[in-house]
Amino acid sequence: MPKTPAAIDKMRAAGRAAASVLEMIGEHVRPGVSTEELDRICHDYIVGELDCVPACLNYPGGEHQPPFPKSICTSVNHVICHGIPSATKVLRRGDILNIDVTVKKDGFHGDTSKMFFVGKPSVLAQRLVEVAQECLYTGIRAVRPGTRLGDIGHAVAAHARAHRFSVVREYCGHGIGEVFHDEPEVRHYGKPGDGLALQAGVTFTIEPMINAGRRHTRVLPDQWTVVTRDHKPSAQWEHTLLVTEDGVEVLTRRAEETI
Repeated sequence: MPKTPAAIDKMRAAGRAAASVLEMIGEHVRPGVSTEELDRICHDYIVGELDCVPACLNYPGGEHQPPFPKSICTSVNHVICHGIPSATKVLRRGDILNIDVTVKKDGFHGDTSKMFFVGKPSVLAQRLVEVAQECLYTGIRAVRPGTRLGDIGHAVAAHARAHRFSVVREYCGHGIGEVFHDEPEVRHYGKPGDGLALQAGVTFTIEPMINAGRRHTRVLPDQWTVVTRDHKPSAQWEHTLLVTEDGVEVLTRRAEETI
């Protein structure tokens, strides 16, 4: 459902807060740092500096799945998403890292993620990360009133396939607002003309997960961490978006971005 003007203002504030976490943490991403230390830094910033709630912390799992135990997700190399920060996971030169942040501010959520290079990546990893970001931007450029969700998914998948990469199908974007994960489900593949037509005032995420190898996934015994079955690298970028009367507003846009 479209948001009211007051709710949209709160979504903008939550989006700016989430974006600022990713802007802050970049200088701390370096060889030798543990993902648990990155989680601690982000947690302290979200709670202490932003006066927000880290929405991932204790996020409920499924019926037999434990709550998520940390404040951010840290997904390294072949981890697709939902990587749990750990003191034993120490970053090394050449790693690629996704940090996924969701904050709750005044009852509304801002959800975003960014890829980071730890030192110099391999040629394949750099290309994967760049194409994954292009996939996100391609999806964003398709957003306007009347666009159907299938149009967005088709645009994302077509760009990935053009570069010989695959799109994860088990995990997708989502509506967002007072509820963290809400309707609609925003898939990163689809057919033009299919699915829900967007209306001005709707807020949702696009967050394509792009694999260097096959699209197939596997969940680790911790019941959260999702990895590629073939152990080839994966990359993801995410933004929270608002459909405007004539296009789209990126609520989690960082200062470094020109979209």
